[in-house]
Amino acid sequence: MPASPSTARAINDRLALRLLQQQGSLTAGQLKQLTGLSRPTVADLVERLTDAGLIAVVGEAGEQRRGPNAKLYGIVAGRAHLAALDVRTEGVSVIVSDLVGSVLAEASAPIGGDAGTGPAVEQAVALVERVVKEAGADRLHTVGIGAPGLIDPASGELRDSTGLPEWHRSLVAALQERLPEARVIVENETNLAALAEQRDGVAADRDTFVLLWLGHGTGAAVVLDGALRRGASGGTGEIGFLPVPGTTGLPSAVDCEGGFHSLAGSAAIVELARSFGLPVEDPSAPEPLAAGVVGRAVALVAGNTEAADRDAQAASADRFLDTLADHLAVGAASVVAILDPGCVVLGGEVGQAGGEALAARVEDRVRRMSPLATVVRPSGLGGAAVLRGALLTARDAAQDELFAPRDR
Repeated sequence: MPASPSTARAINDRLALRLLQQQGSLTAGQLKQLTGLSRPTVADLVERLTDAGLIAVVGEAGEQRRGPNAKLYGIVAGRAHLAALDVRTEGVSVIVSDLVGSVLAEASAPIGGDAGTGPAVEQAVALVERVVKEAGADRLHTVGIGAPGLIDPASGELRDSTGLPEWHRSLVAALQERLPEARVIVENETNLAALAEQRDGVAADRDTFVLLWLGHGTGAAVVLDGALRRGASGGTGEIGFLPVPGTTGLPSAVDCEGGFHSLAGSAAIVELARSFGLPVEDPSAPEPLAAGVVGRAVALVAGNTEAADRDAQAASADRFLDTLADHLAVGAASVVAILDPGCVVLGGEVGQAGGEALAARVEDRVRRMSPLATVVRPSGLGGAAVLRGALLTARDAAQDELFAPRDR
């Protein structure tokens, strides 16, 4: 049964908006070529979208010819403003963008564990409000939040998790109260990192892959056939609880100590480095301490340092990276044996710091442990992937609403 005229118009409008979002400003002639629609149909949709305030003339095509140049149309970026938050145990980062994703303002702030729930929430909300003001936004349309812990798949809310600050859960409610017109979306930080790597990072050529998050803690995100998998309770990828050899015990339902976290968490990596005599810097550094340790070890092995005892340190760093790869391969090979993803991304700050040097070592061990061909890649975005994924989520949600087919 053919679509009604109103449905056909709505479909055409959405197609044109998606093309403008993906490719930037276009002329009516370019829209005609890309959509395959007739010239009168394109003229009608341009008029409708202009009247709706979704697109506007942003310039002229640069063709040198007699007569007027063709008008260039683009999405009205200021039609909606978005915010993205990366909520960590030790602080919050915020960015505010326009509808097409251009960042207008950003800031980060540490939040101490002894601040108390109320003051911590107020500090985080005040940061969001300050960044919104700096961006020149009157209000927010959608807010995307990345946080550690489980997200209830039914309610979309952050579940109470042992070991995580109480202010995390309170922050979501506070933002919704202070920003009543905004839609607030919460997602697990590792899932958002995987979304960012899939759209803008090292997994852009993969429909199926697993991202192994290596930051302060550990986690995994599973993308199968292009779709993020969350599981029945939202817990897909809680790899920190995976029982593994080489630890002093077993994890429990409320504590991942004794699981993979005990081999691959930031504290475990730092202790491993100390056992090889590698220097460990000030733990007050803003990035996970392990990321700095791993980055320096890679530099030592590559010969990119000028330490007096560089050769001795390089040998220790080489052994450290080998042992760390042994540890990471235990978790990666377990995931590979179950899911056969074909690709494992070493994400987070630690994965990015390890680069190709660490990824190649992990890949070699996984291939020796599993008959399933698997490539291992270092993150292209590191810890910034969470904010990027939160922004992509907010932008997609806002555009889905604003670009939704409607009867005009």
